[in-house]
Amino acid sequence: MIRVGHVSLIALGMSACLALAGCGGADSVASPGEGSFAGGNPTNPTNPTNPTNPTPGTPATDCPTGFTNVGTVANNTLRNCQLPSTITGSLSVPLRAGTVYSVSGRVDVGQDQGGDANAPVAGRAKGVLTVDPGVKIFGSAGLDYIVVNRGSQIFAQGTATQPIIFTSKQGIEGQTNADSMGQWGGIVVLGRAPISNCSGSGATPGTAGCEAQVEGTNAFYGGNAAADNSGAIRYVQVKHSGFVIVANNELQGITMAGVGTGTGFDHIQVHNSSDDGIEFFGGTVNGKYLVMTGNDDDSIDTDVGYNGSLQFGIIVQRANGGNRAFETSSAGTAPRSNPKFANWTVIGRGGSGNDLLVGNTSTNSVWINSVVVMTAATAGCVDIDDATTQATFHSVVLACATPFTEDTNVNAAANQALFNAGTNNSSTFTSTLSGTFINGANENARTPYANITSLSSFLTNPGYIGAVKDANDTWWQGWTCGLAAGSTC
Repeated sequence: MIRVGHVSLIALGMSACLALAGCGGADSVASPGEGSFAGGNPTNPTNPTNPTNPTPGTPATDCPTGFTNVGTVANNTLRNCQLPSTITGSLSVPLRAGTVYSVSGRVDVGQDQGGDANAPVAGRAKGVLTVDPGVKIFGSAGLDYIVVNRGSQIFAQGTATQPIIFTSKQGIEGQTNADSMGQWGGIVVLGRAPISNCSGSGATPGTAGCEAQVEGTNAFYGGNAAADNSGAIRYVQVKHSGFVIVANNELQGITMAGVGTGTGFDHIQVHNSSDDGIEFFGGTVNGKYLVMTGNDDDSIDTDVGYNGSLQFGIIVQRANGGNRAFETSSAGTAPRSNPKFANWTVIGRGGSGNDLLVGNTSTNSVWINSVVVMTAATAGCVDIDDATTQATFHSVVLACATPFTEDTNVNAAANQALFNAGTNNSSTFTSTLSGTFINGANENARTPYANITSLSSFLTNPGYIGAVKDANDTWWQGWTCGLAAGSTC
């Protein structure tokens, strides 16, 4: 049931746990009710971010300058400091003891400065939002979300031991479970990099006039700056997000729309989004070390001319939940989307129709050095849905009862022919993954694709397939949740 406004979304009940190794691990992050943030005591008004700590479990007495004190949450253990609805100039979100932060409704970072990076729209202010490592920010309803507008920036840069967490109020108060989703909106980043779906008649992709309204809200993206810089998002968790505004118009966990290569984007986990984990609408941004767990629609979705590379990623679907691991499309527009996916490990659990690697509508998709496992017999691993789609596979292994989907547009035999045209692929692979996603002997015996760097200067040649080489490969540890035994999200 959806009620419009500052209200709640009652998500569809989904069954079972994330079905990872015990749904947990030593890498879990304590909820605010279980402890307190390191930081300052706001009883010192002259230095509100760095005085002595209040007693653990005691809320701070006020909020930093620039935030609104809206009471307490988590059984009166945390001061709730609300971000302003519009951020112009610079706003920093400091880590403070006894403090958590919230968004109410749409929070705009800056005002849209248009698609021309060389001539921002006059009279519109830029905003810069900086979030300290360890900070938690929550929303209470589906229409609570953050929009970073064209020309503005977000710097949410956590660390491996202090990730930044964007979550729901229920997440802050310890009231979520393995199927909790759709409890707040998410994060939308809008840039001035090229897109293919120009909304104005006669506009040319790659020019300042080629822009479009982003899915999920009335804001614009696209422009003339392939190297546009929207800031940096690193060591971040986004949990229990996503919201259906109307049919086929949703907020994702993270929306990257027209975002350029100048933007840093790595060490990101999106957990239990009710729609996509991350959707890329055009743009050129690249990303590494991405973890998608429990998302209900596509884990990674690319569209309208996205031209970037994503390397080292883990996708684990919920038991009987989740649609596609990847959906690549261009909505029939040109130039085509040209996504490159390298070193991914995908664990699919969906039912009929929830195929994992899906290419459609005039996309040039490339999958390299990846391990794809489907535990359900009723869904396929590779499904090319459009005869105009060009899909390339190198050093990709499929451990699936149904490796290729049989349908009426591009049949299973045609899918298999595309797959076999690449090098060092196997559609009859036997997985020896351990701990759900860590390579075993069979994975590490495969020959990786040697020419990976020729596809993109962003990609590196690790010398193995899959996302995680072995137990000593720990890039995913510390900043994620739900991946190791004992950890929960």
